[in-house]
Amino acid sequence: MAKQLVTLSASTSVEEVVEIMKRDGGVIIEDMISSEVLNNFWEDLSPYLDKTPYGVEGFAGPKTKRCCALMAKTLSSQYFITQPHFLGAARTFLEEDYEFLLADKTIKTTNTTQLSVTQAIQIWPGQKAQVLHRDDHLHHRHHPGPESQIQVLYAGTDFTEDNGATLVIPGSHLWDDKRIPTLEEAVPAVMKKGSGLIYCGSLYHAGGENKSTETRTAIAFSFCRGYLRQEENQYLVVPKETVLKYPKEVQDLLGYKVCEPFCGWVEMSDPSIVLHQSDITTAGAKNLF
Repeated sequence: MAKQLVTLSASTSVEEVVEIMKRDGGVIIEDMISSEVLNNFWEDLSPYLDKTPYGVEGFAGPKTKRCCALMAKTLSSQYFITQPHFLGAARTFLEEDYEFLLADKTIKTTNTTQLSVTQAIQIWPGQKAQVLHRDDHLHHRHHPGPESQIQVLYAGTDFTEDNGATLVIPGSHLWDDKRIPTLEEAVPAVMKKGSGLIYCGSLYHAGGENKSTETRTAIAFSFCRGYLRQEENQYLVVPKETVLKYPKEVQDLLGYKVCEPFCGWVEMSDPSIVLHQSDITTAGAKNLF
């Protein structure tokens, strides 16, 4: 019998979430997002999703819609990426202390966490299951090893076995690169609307087959380490005027913050200067660590 996913209540601690993820690679948390936030999100996003075409044959899905650049399309997106369990787990897995020598002085730094992917994924009736895959291949990762990406799928609708609930193989984040996954090992991430599946980028998973008469909608976000390339280029898809509407914490998560010791600077200053200075060519170099 395939190993099942654990489901936790919204009152659980980040520490418990992390411990289960270390063991299973993913965990479902109930009621991660309120109905008010979801309603506001869909009010903004629905016009875009309605106009989004299906994917092409193959991995993208001929009966699947994928609406991207969510941070540009609805300010409600900020509540999904700052959700305490998701952001807390991501920072625990992705942020590491790092030391290096500068002459005879030891410099201590910690890398940042940055937003990598934003996407609403709507699986329509008749869509077949995806192939099992890992998302962290974009970072050329070797397995097992430290995580490069932590992800979440919020349930925009109920996830059921019939409507295409995401399939996952608990524990597969610990496999090496030669172990071949099979659908017999996968279990559906069954959950109610507003709940979410937080999982490691190294976990084998796949969109399920929609055998029902209703659509299944997920709201997907992922974080990666601040010194890695974002999967979705947030700098290009989110206009400056939209970035300025977000609080500083969200601006930092979008990448407008140096990843220590000095990755991502502009004019050898923190990249946030592009948000607040009209002439950045005279910013002047600064020590960034």
